[in-house]
Order: sequence, then structure tokens, then C-alpha cells
Amino acid sequence: MILVGKLTDTQKTDLEGQLVAPDWYFYPVQDGNTPPNWVISQEEMNGSIYPQNAWVKTLPLIEWVEPIIIV
Repeated sequence: MILVGKLTDTQKTDLEGQLVAPDWYFYPVQDGNTPPNWVISQEEMNGSIYPQNAWVKTLPLIEWVEPIIIV
């Protein structure tokens, strides 16, 4: 089971363009839940070194549900 940090829509917007660490940006993605959740990896949560984004370390963890891609 893979756990990821769940974001609100506002938190997702706040992280866009923000650095986790030098040369490493946050990359929020949507999972396959209905409705989909915005999430970031635990690696991003734990790797965050900048004080303005320290809050990501306390995000609630949820199980990753892979999205179904229809082509």
C-alpha cells in the first residue's frame, strides 16, 4: 500500500511552482478516487526544506488510488 499526502484545492494551488528542495518542485497530482483528491508523495512531504512549506509535513496520509486513464 502506498500512502500519499492529501491536499485541499487551496493547498494544491499554494504549492504550484514551489520548491521542495533545490531543483525539485512539488508536483501535486490527482488520484483515482471519486471525486479525485489532490495529493503529493511522502518523498515530497519529508524532503521539504523551506520553512514556508513546512506545513506539508503534517498533511493527512491517504491510500494512493491509481487513476484510470481512458484513451
